[in-house]
Amino acid sequence: MSQTDVDCSTAVWDTIALSPGSKSSLARSDYLLLDASSAQIAPSIPVSASVPPWSLYSERQRRLFLTTLFLLTVSGNFDYYVLGVVLEPIKREFGVSDTQLGLLSGFCFALCYALAALPYARWSDRGNRRTVLAFALTGWSAATLFFGLARSFWQLALARLGVGAMEPGATPPAQALVVDYYPPERRGVALGIMLAGGSIGMLIALALGGYITATLGWRNAFLIAGWVGVGLAILTQLTLAEPRQQLGFPAAQEQSESSVQAVVQLCRKPSFVYTTIGISLLYFFSLGVTTFLPSYMLRSLHVSLEQISLTWGIAISVANLVGTLLGGWLADRLSRRDIRWYAWMSAMVCAAGAVLYWIALSTHSLYSLVSIEFVAELLLWTGTFASWPAVHAVCGSPRRGMAIAVLQFAYILVGSGLGPVATGALSDALSAHYGPESLHYALLIMTGSLLPAAVAFIWSGRSMAQDQEA
Repeated sequence: MSQTDVDCSTAVWDTIALSPGSKSSLARSDYLLLDASSAQIAPSIPVSASVPPWSLYSERQRRLFLTTLFLLTVSGNFDYYVLGVVLEPIKREFGVSDTQLGLLSGFCFALCYALAALPYARWSDRGNRRTVLAFALTGWSAATLFFGLARSFWQLALARLGVGAMEPGATPPAQALVVDYYPPERRGVALGIMLAGGSIGMLIALALGGYITATLGWRNAFLIAGWVGVGLAILTQLTLAEPRQQLGFPAAQEQSESSVQAVVQLCRKPSFVYTTIGISLLYFFSLGVTTFLPSYMLRSLHVSLEQISLTWGIAISVANLVGTLLGGWLADRLSRRDIRWYAWMSAMVCAAGAVLYWIALSTHSLYSLVSIEFVAELLLWTGTFASWPAVHAVCGSPRRGMAIAVLQFAYILVGSGLGPVATGALSDALSAHYGPESLHYALLIMTGSLLPAAVAFIWSGRSMAQDQEA
């Protein structure tokens, strides 16, 4: 080794030794030489599998990685939520029913999402997660572009199927990478920051997406989103690091469970099963209601799309953002006292959310609805976030990606697949009696799904301590 290499290696060692979460007792030979220009670690020299993956990176690198994952989450959620803003223009252009809109926004997306979730998870558990993320982001961005170019309802459905087939490649590897980048006592906040990208994506979709739709047409909202996503895919490939390249891909070498065995082991944990049921019911309500709320406000409250974007869109996104960050902070603090708080938080906010949403939907003013729903969404997202660390606490490291995929399979199929369809079908069924107000009553009925979700989270907490696995 040249003197230059020695000096560079020494500088890298000093960076790692002083970074949070590092262990000074580890030998220098356990670490790899960092490439300062790319903020990544050269994969040519294997690192001992006993080295914690988060000790490989400095705090500056972690911030870069987390920022990239945050932007990726923004992109995925914008592509999902912007469709709710443009449902009425699509309904007018293609002459479709509310049930068809529910199928387009929910079932078409969820069908491919659910089928693709498990293969992506297996790839995430065994392969290069940075590559998985870049591939998935490129795919759903291309499908979003096609959605903006569609000339028939069936072309829209095909594009939506494409988005659904690609987006499950995001969450399992992204969450698994955050868990590897940060030590256990900091994961709650880190995951909260990444998932806060969902709230920002929703904010941009409802506010900016609504404005673009009103001024430039609904197609341009999807075309802009698609090209931005392609750029983010390139950024993802260039900036993220894969700890397995430094650790010799231990997950791939040591993984002895098949996919079926991993799912069986997860299903033997009551806390995982009940958490999955609770999250699925929570998303069934949330996605079923959020998808049709803009249409409800247009039909029943007689407000403009611009008003919806600038009031409801911004308020609901801020509530989601604050709730996600608050949930991460509370989850980290309360779980140190008792891990069951992950489930208790979710149970309490589901019960409170059902009452608040009923009150909000019973008002007849845009500003009253937005004010009450702001509080309800703040609570719901605080509890929703707490349920994600609960899954990581009980699933076990070898099947972390599979656990997230199983959870996604359930909540996407039930939440995104059935939630909007159920809301649209209820609206169509009630239209003969209630006319234009049928959607209003359909949304009120949907609030009842939060109560069994609260019960499921209570049951999850009962066995969480026994099911806990590193």
